[in-house]
Amino acid sequence: MVVIRHARQNEACLLVEIGLRAWEKAIAGIGDVGSVRGPAERAFGDFLVGHWLSVLLIEDDRRICGWAAREGLDDTISDLWIDPVAQGRGFGAALLAEVEKQIAIDGFDVASAKTHAQNASAVAFFQRARYHVSWLSTAYSQKLDRDVEFIGLAKRLALEDAADEL
Repeated sequence: MVVIRHARQNEACLLVEIGLRAWEKAIAGIGDVGSVRGPAERAFGDFLVGHWLSVLLIEDDRRICGWAAREGLDDTISDLWIDPVAQGRGFGAALLAEVEKQIAIDGFDVASAKTHAQNASAVAFFQRARYHVSWLSTAYSQKLDRDVEFIGLAKRLALEDAADEL
């Protein structure tokens, strides 16, 4: 049975591993994974230790398949990671829908996210969910230790759907 729930503090290590596996797949061809895995692992760990309360996760038969976060509890989805072995089974779409619902309930009418512009699968994922490109920029990525093109995506939310949940 698929369940979406809030993360627990003691699950941070498992969430780091899921995030790392998904991140490594996402940056394949963008950077040297081996040389930046350590800093990425520390970044995931620091984030999850400090922000675990902002994390939703998705389980299938009590196995965690992915997680998403709104670091600032605002309209921005800061993280959405599905374990590569669980990708393609609808977990990302289900988790995204739940995060969007929470964003709308919290009073925001637009959900936004960003990813590496070369992460074609993430861009396609968000576009299938009716996100549109709202900006493109180049910025230094500490995890990759180089400049990377980022793409911002946004979606207007149906506020009446969120109101039905209240």
